[in-house]
Amino acid sequence: MLYLSELMMQHPEVDNFDDLLGVVKEQSKSELFFRIDVKPPFSDTPDNWEDRLEAAFT
Repeated sequence: MLYLSELMMQHPEVDNFDDLLGVVKEQSKSELFFRIDVKPPFSDTPDNWEDRLEAAFT
């Protein structure tokens, strides 16, 4: 299972929401489940961030 908090710790180079979406898309190739356990701390995180992360994973 992929946890968003672990993903962000493993990729400290990610500094905006769009980059995070790319990392989530890449990780979705090798993971079956995704758990959103924290809110991304970026200033450009949109209001619909959960939906967008889930869409990037599927």
